Amino acid sequence: MPERRYVADALRTETVGGVILLAAAVAALLWANVPALADSYATVSDFHFGPAALGLDLSVQHWAADGLLAIFFFVAGIELKRELVAGDLRDPKAAALPVIAAVCGMAVPALVYTLVNTVGGGSLDGWAVPTATDIAFALGVLAVIGTWLPSALRAFLLTLAVVDDLFAILIIAIFFTSEIRFPQLIGAFLGLALFWFLLRKGVRGWYVYVPLALVIWGLMYNSGVHATIAGVAMGLMLRCTRVEGEEHSPGEHIEHLVRPLSAGFAVPLFALFSAGVALSGGALAAVFTRPEALGVVLGLVVGKAIGIFGGTWLSARFTRASLNPDLRWPDVFAVAALAGIGFTVSLLIDELAFSEDLVLADEVKAAVLVGSLIAAVLAGILLKLRDRKYRALTAAEELDEDGDGIPDVYEQENPAYHLRMAAIHEAKAAEHRRRAELAAARAATAQDGAPAPNTGPTAGSATTSSADGDSPA
Repeated sequence: MPERRYVADALRTETVGGVILLAAAVAALLWANVPALADSYATVSDFHFGPAALGLDLSVQHWAADGLLAIFFFVAGIELKRELVAGDLRDPKAAALPVIAAVCGMAVPALVYTLVNTVGGGSLDGWAVPTATDIAFALGVLAVIGTWLPSALRAFLLTLAVVDDLFAILIIAIFFTSEIRFPQLIGAFLGLALFWFLLRKGVRGWYVYVPLALVIWGLMYNSGVHATIAGVAMGLMLRCTRVEGEEHSPGEHIEHLVRPLSAGFAVPLFALFSAGVALSGGALAAVFTRPEALGVVLGLVVGKAIGIFGGTWLSARFTRASLNPDLRWPDVFAVAALAGIGFTVSLLIDELAFSEDLVLADEVKAAVLVGSLIAAVLAGILLKLRDRKYRALTAAEELDEDGDGIPDVYEQENPAYHLRMAAIHEAKAAEHRRRAELAAARAATAQDGAPAPNTGPTAGSATTSSADGDSPA
């Protein structure tokens, strides 16, 4: 039990989730590119199983993309609901800046992709691929690098990514639903209505909700609407506010239970069976020569940074929205670059957009990986520079040279502080004068060939006495 609890708590942190996701992506690339293993990767990915009578005879890759990823979107739905009722999105003024930034951060990459492919004669079907930000990767990078960064920066990125995910879900629902089967869709909506009714009546028990969720997911999948929509819809239905006598709301409790499953199993398996692109010389060359792939790379690296930073600046300049006083514009630009990591949802949209051309889909997958890597490296450098800046500021704020228990930065208007510091510096000056005289005497004695006199305390004891402030002024 203690070991299981330790593992579950670790999986709830962004750092561990991001590392596992990265490890799964690397494993997929190795599996798909090592000659002795490449055939087995394709065999496992294409292996079909499931009840054909229910329309669920799917390949392993489809189970990962349509089934397991619904768990990720379920957690994202709970996060979004919590932000709407108790987080930054609850206050329109506080939410305006990251919401506008998220919208601009999706619109500009789409425009960049469209421009590149219009000029280059490529397919416009993948316009939505560079619009998504990967929450797990982005927060993981920020957690690893940003030890000294202000907490407001994480809140800004989290709100930005949650809104980004919401619009990505809407894009999937609206633009990548080719055929709608209304009987199944109505059945899915009736199931969601029952799910909501049971929640409002306070019915408890996983044995009620898990089977119902599976039925809703199956109906949603067979309706033609992407099945991950069912996950986010159920997440949004959970109550994320506490009533009297509750330590945690139902949404918080369920997210606490499900997040390790999402971070440690669902998302890594999706990455394992989606990121396995054969990175031959031709595939890597296509990233920078094929207009569809180049549009994705430029959309993630350039479009995201310009869109988010530009949207934030314009909002702060021309609306009542204002930047958090703890943040500076270089912080916003670093986060805007970090949002160019578009892994999970970008790979999903790629599979939906280019389902008819598997070769092009693989080239765009390679572009997503390359673009995300470039964005992560650039953002890592920028965040490290900002982290060093905030670390220096923190050290300056915590400096207590007079040793009175109060940081010096808060005592600049206190005359007694300056008198104490004057006494300390005068004592240090007197000590250095004494040591200078001693050094001169030793030098003169050495010239005469006699042993140097040993007068006064050693350098170490003198330093200690001076540092403690015990020397007479």
